[in-house]
Amino acid sequence: MKTQKQWSQLKGENSWTMFKVLAEFVEGFETLNRIGPCVAIFGSARVRQDNPHYQLAIKIAARLTEEGFGVITGGGPGIMEAANKGAFENKGISVGLNIQLPFEQSTNKYIDADKNLRYHFFFVRKVMFVKYSQAFIAMPGGLGTLDELFEVLTLIQTGKINRVPIILVGSAFWEPMQNWISQTLIQQYAYVSPEDLDLISVVDTPDEVVNVILKFYEGEYSKGLRPTFEL
Repeated sequence: MKTQKQWSQLKGENSWTMFKVLAEFVEGFETLNRIGPCVAIFGSARVRQDNPHYQLAIKIAARLTEEGFGVITGGGPGIMEAANKGAFENKGISVGLNIQLPFEQSTNKYIDADKNLRYHFFFVRKVMFVKYSQAFIAMPGGLGTLDELFEVLTLIQTGKINRVPIILVGSAFWEPMQNWISQTLIQQYAYVSPEDLDLISVVDTPDEVVNVILKFYEGEYSKGLRPTFEL
């Protein structure tokens, strides 16, 4: 049980934490306000370079840069590295939002030097992803990928951010989850509305990814290339 002195020290630490959080927000806003339209790419940090998903992420990022989009990733290895590599080698904008973790995470070498941000707080990092991405691509991944995917879905569902394309790449990987949402959450329990599934597109190729994004912004959201929300 904490003593009164320990509680007092904890309150002091919390006050200083506010300044650390604010500093991360300021650095992120000042850097990312200048980058223009970007697409976030999520995926496993454990994927090796010989994995087909790694090679696919390179191709997707390269196609996005051909259409004028920059690429934002978590800045680490695996799918993140592949996406940054595809953007960097195709002379596109390559952003990394790295996070301090006890394992797995290390900055990859394909991030633009002036767009390599490092975060201590997950929630600050998520704000940067959400605010400055005009589409979200989820490649196969683990708990972190699922966390990022469902956070974006929830924010759109609840109207906290503008609607943007959410694209799941790899039908063999994602369709079981999509079926579970449809059959269990929607049909069996009615915990999710049927129209919520319309927020998601499931594709397999780089061209399909690009087509979903371009079609979205040619329609009623043609003026949507702006920060996803305003503070």
